[in-house]
Amino acid sequence: MELTLYQVNVFTSSPFQGKPAVVIPLENWLPDVLLQHIAEENSVAETAFFVNNEEDFHLRWFTASAEMDICNHATLASAFVAFTEIGCESDAIVFDTRLGRLKVARNDQRFQMEFRSTPPHASTAPAELIEAVGAKPAEVLESHDLVFVYEDAKQVSALRPEMGALERLVPGGLIVTAPGYDCDFVSRTFSPALGITEDPVTESSHCTLVPYWAERLGRNELLARQISKRSGEICCALEGDRVRLEGEAVVYLRGALILGSD
Repeated sequence: MELTLYQVNVFTSSPFQGKPAVVIPLENWLPDVLLQHIAEENSVAETAFFVNNEEDFHLRWFTASAEMDICNHATLASAFVAFTEIGCESDAIVFDTRLGRLKVARNDQRFQMEFRSTPPHASTAPAELIEAVGAKPAEVLESHDLVFVYEDAKQVSALRPEMGALERLVPGGLIVTAPGYDCDFVSRTFSPALGITEDPVTESSHCTLVPYWAERLGRNELLARQISKRSGEICCALEGDRVRLEGEAVVYLRGALILGSD
């Protein structure tokens, strides 16, 4: 059996930037143990599998060790493959998943998803954590993650947090952010307690950052850059209690997965 495999980088138009995911379209579902073995063999964090039965799309995601309930960037990557590689001609795709239906719309060369807004509130951080991050923030906020706001993008870029301390002191994620030079704001996200030293591009963090920066800058449409080593660019919009995130995607690898001679 032979399957077509795509490695897609999302929130970028560069083959060496953005957040990667492997996408494998299927004609029918294969045994779960085989899907898990395939995901384990791949060298990216998430592998997405979808089945298109001509009426709708069914989508599942796997890490190297388990099936995930949801993975937003791999959903966007799957829609990109459906639109650009297998000829889906609609303006939007709705995926059926184990947590419900997820919609990805196409806007010219960009692809967009909507999420619930999670505005941050004022918070505090212990001196030990600030020392571990490496620079005192101008503002400390909190939503589902802790947020350090800095005055300058260069401060955010220069941070080299001590990951052992972050893993011990921050049970979720730490978002660091500042105004941008050629964009509205920049950010980075660290989650060592969750096994992620630094995420290349983080959709969930922007559900917190967009309402904050929209209020601070006085407009609801924003351009964001996540200035990780790989980096990514996200067009953002705040629409009531929803956040729309939109970005480009690019195929890095297109190949055949060989599963035996039959």
